[in-house]
Amino acid sequence: MKLRESGMPAQDYWETLLDVPRILDTFGFAAHTGDVAELGCGYGTFTLPLARRIGGIVHALDIDAAMVAHTAQRAAAAGLHNVQAAVRDVLADGFGRPAGSCDAALLFNILHAEEPVALLRAARAVVRPGGLIAVIHWRSDIATPRGPALEIRPRPERIIAWAVEAGLAVDGASFHLPPWHFGLKLQRP
Repeated sequence: MKLRESGMPAQDYWETLLDVPRILDTFGFAAHTGDVAELGCGYGTFTLPLARRIGGIVHALDIDAAMVAHTAQRAAAAGLHNVQAAVRDVLADGFGRPAGSCDAALLFNILHAEEPVALLRAARAVVRPGGLIAVIHWRSDIATPRGPALEIRPRPERIIAWAVEAGLAVDGASFHLPPWHFGLKLQRP
């Protein structure tokens, strides 16, 4: 998968830019949630808190081997046994899970990739019917301290159009995830 580079700052700084508990709460992740496929796990910023709150396994994927190793090390140090971190090019090889096997897929800050519809289709394939594809991205209507260049940063209406093209249903309007992001709930019909 080719991702248009937006740069990854140091972990300590990166994790100050996201209200992880609020984001996970907004999407409804809790003990009843089964397996979740996470594309672009990065430092494990969402992986570890998600693993602590769901009943299933977090399949944490990234194309960057160093990020996968870091996430796996953090999960092991935290005593989390429900994280499976793997290096994977989802566009070339899929999520590595059986079709329809996950309750949800996370596409967080990743839809500025060159093939966003293909990513959405891959997420659709891995979640069960009625399953959630949780999307967040950097807002473009306000100044943000990070994020991809504005010319490749997708707006909510663009992601909605891609989601429809990928065969997904949109569950409500986009919503703000302060301070810097917006979210969308997509669903496999």
